[in-house]
Amino acid sequence: MSYVSVAPEMLTSAATDLQAIGSAVAEANIAAAAPTTAVLAAGADEVSAAIAALFSGYGRDYQLLSTQIAAFHDQFVEALSTNGGAYAAAEAANVSLQRVEQDVLAVINAPTQTFLGRPLIGNGANATTPGGNGGDGGLLWGNGGNGAAGDAANPAGGNGGAAGLIGNGGHGGAGFSSSTVAAGGAGGAGGRGGLLYGSGGAGGLGGNAGPNPGNSADGGAGGNGGAAGLFGGIGGAGGDGGDGGVNMADGAGGFGGAGGHGGAAGLLFGDGGDAGNGGIGANVTNPGQIGGFGGIGGDGGRAGLLFGSGGDGGNGGDAGSSVDDFGGAGGFGGWGGDAGLLGHGGNAGAGGHGGDGDFGGDAGAGNNGGNGGWLFGNGGAGGAGGQGGDATNEGAGRGGDGGHGGNARLIGNGGPGGPGGLAGIGPSSRGPGLAGAGGAGGLLFGMPGPAG
Repeated sequence: MSYVSVAPEMLTSAATDLQAIGSAVAEANIAAAAPTTAVLAAGADEVSAAIAALFSGYGRDYQLLSTQIAAFHDQFVEALSTNGGAYAAAEAANVSLQRVEQDVLAVINAPTQTFLGRPLIGNGANATTPGGNGGDGGLLWGNGGNGAAGDAANPAGGNGGAAGLIGNGGHGGAGFSSSTVAAGGAGGAGGRGGLLYGSGGAGGLGGNAGPNPGNSADGGAGGNGGAAGLFGGIGGAGGDGGDGGVNMADGAGGFGGAGGHGGAAGLLFGDGGDAGNGGIGANVTNPGQIGGFGGIGGDGGRAGLLFGSGGDGGNGGDAGSSVDDFGGAGGFGGWGGDAGLLGHGGNAGAGGHGGDGDFGGDAGAGNNGGNGGWLFGNGGAGGAGGQGGDATNEGAGRGGDGGHGGNARLIGNGGPGGPGGLAGIGPSSRGPGLAGAGGAGGLLFGMPGPAG
């Protein structure tokens, strides 16, 4: 279906301009009529008379054609003016209908709004105050409102509002990112989808921590995604964790915030939400400081019981580096979500890289893939291990282990295992990570997954 957008005032203006053009052309035709329809012969001979008669005929034909064109022009201008007025009248009627609709909804919503503080039909309001929660949607129908982002006074983001019977949950607000000495605010959780049908809202992003002249400041955790409704809907995505703040005195660099978990799918149908990634650990600049650790990745949401695939796990955050001490450890990846009866398991998140330093930091391990559906579906892939941090004088960091592939259940292939991460480079090393095992194939049919 195509849609046409019309501005009635532009149609009226165009009709006026066309009418003026038509009047100017008509005046020009009248002025040209006498000299072009009765051309005088150049002489008394027959040839001159024939030429004059020929050109006079052309002039009369032109005047006849001009009369027909002028009539068509007048009809077009009249149609344009009439339609412009019709569109204007339709817009006015729509405004009246909108008022009627609003009045009817106000009457319908009044009892539940008075006694429950919530409308029967309509969307929840988006939060406007920093860190405020979104309003819940109507009890019968309506989406939840979005939570507001945090600020210095209220660093955590607001939660998204829940839907009613049918509708989608609101998104969580982002946590406050500090530019001074404070830790990052946590992201708000996504709102729940409708009890009958609807998708969950996405979790808010965790805020980044600011530089801190004293103790380390950590990044905020990402908000969890909202769960979906009964008969279907996708789980909300988890928010990414915030980055740790740079520590400018004693102590360690700020840790990265954890990624939010993906929301669960609808009870019967739907895909699980993907998880958020862990935040990055902070680099440190002064001697004697340990690099910040990377944040842990969130877990993917589970799928619906009958049909749907699990959500993917979030990646672990990379660690921060140190000048002459230990580099930070990389964050672990998140689990892949399991499928229901029919569907594939979610892929796991990879581990974060270890930080460089005098001693290299160990990398994070990849997590395990989600299991396939009970009747049909492949297992998810295991997450790859991160790479160990490089060392300048001492031992380099160990590579992270790869995660195991998810198992198939009745019919399907096992997920591949994640590869182990490489060791860091340095005078000595604690070695690479172990490869993850592949998932088992289906009991009835299917191949096992390859090792990483």
